[in-house]
Amino acid sequence: MVLGAGMAGLLAGRVLADEYAEVLVVDRDVLADSADPRRTVPQGRHVHGLLARGHEIIEGLFPGITAEMAADGVPVGDFGTSLTWYFDGRMMHRTPTGLTCVSASRPMLEQRVRRRVRALENVSFREETQVLGLLAADRHHVTGVRVRDAEGEREVSADLVVDAMGRASRLPAWLRSLGLPEPPEERVGIDLTYTTCDFLGPLDPDPIGDGVAEVCVATPASPRGGTLARLADRYSLSLYGLFGDRPPTDHEGFLRFAARLPVPTIHAAVRDAVPLDRPVSYRFPASVRRRYEKSAEPPRGLLAVGDAACSFNPVYAQGMTVAAIGAEVLAGHLRGGGTPDPRRFFRSLAAANDAPWALAAGGDLGFPQATGRRALGVRLANAYVPRLRAGAVHDPSLTEAFLRVAGLVAPPQSIMRPGVLRKVLFGGRGDEPDPRAPAKVRPS
Repeated sequence: MVLGAGMAGLLAGRVLADEYAEVLVVDRDVLADSADPRRTVPQGRHVHGLLARGHEIIEGLFPGITAEMAADGVPVGDFGTSLTWYFDGRMMHRTPTGLTCVSASRPMLEQRVRRRVRALENVSFREETQVLGLLAADRHHVTGVRVRDAEGEREVSADLVVDAMGRASRLPAWLRSLGLPEPPEERVGIDLTYTTCDFLGPLDPDPIGDGVAEVCVATPASPRGGTLARLADRYSLSLYGLFGDRPPTDHEGFLRFAARLPVPTIHAAVRDAVPLDRPVSYRFPASVRRRYEKSAEPPRGLLAVGDAACSFNPVYAQGMTVAAIGAEVLAGHLRGGGTPDPRRFFRSLAAANDAPWALAAGGDLGFPQATGRRALGVRLANAYVPRLRAGAVHDPSLTEAFLRVAGLVAPPQSIMRPGVLRKVLFGGRGDEPDPRAPAKVRPS
């Protein structure tokens, strides 16, 4: 049984279907075959990114899904040439990376994945169903869940329960009700607010062209950000502020906030564009990592994936990719049959989450207002990475090194390789090309 039919739950359901005779996915929402935002997923209205590692995993689980979306008008490109990256108002040098970028809205991507999972003969969905708590033979063995639907409360047995209920997960409290301790938590407070508005295309002027997005990343020196993305049927601008700086939800205020970004092309593109709706906001108070691998007695028959285990600042676009990585970890622990050992699973999941957590939490802790523990490694990274990004304005090899780490296809340690380190600390030869020049395409 999978609790939650978001991306984490759908991907978990897909890999569970390879090993279990019957998989039941439970969600409190109506799961219509629609690319519209769901009522219970308020963050679905905002610009989402699928990082390169997430794309690789999802394409592997659902072969052809990228081509299917591209045929329906979803922009597809390269992370280093189709996305224009700005830090402190300076553009990183464009360069091909070979990493695929898919500009589908979160609801559309979820719809296409849900269709594929629904088509599996041994997977069924139970909609408009609220999960009330766990069933357990004793504190060491979970045997199912209690649910409430239109017909009332009932008990549903399962050999394995996978919590994919996201940041709304109540698993720590459910464990406490079994007499087990809640898992230790790490928390980084950022008080982030996203505000998004969709616009009718074409834009004039259009800074994106046949690319995917303009990405202005907030930094301690320039603590406002935004992403202007080209989607299949519209353009979408998500603005964000940190530590109580909230982009307004009235159109005029929204445009004023956009005008204060250090990337003027974003405001120029939407200043006279036709809005398709009123701006909507979403607040994200803190990144939270639940360290289930440190729990002394994780019960058998119970796992957690996605945001239920580790939720990240959405600015870094890691959520869907980390959900995909969690499904990959789950698939590895399902091989060979039998119910996965929870202690081993959570250790593997923690190892897989280490890199994205280090990137997101470490980046946030570079802001002096952020709350959280600043270990020595975090302080060193926050001194080094801005120098790398500054070097990437002129050096395409530094852009590629940074984007491979940001796309979760290379470990963070890779940006400390001697060749990269030398360029960051001592600069290039002075003959780097103009970053606004067209990128040279590598031979395939």
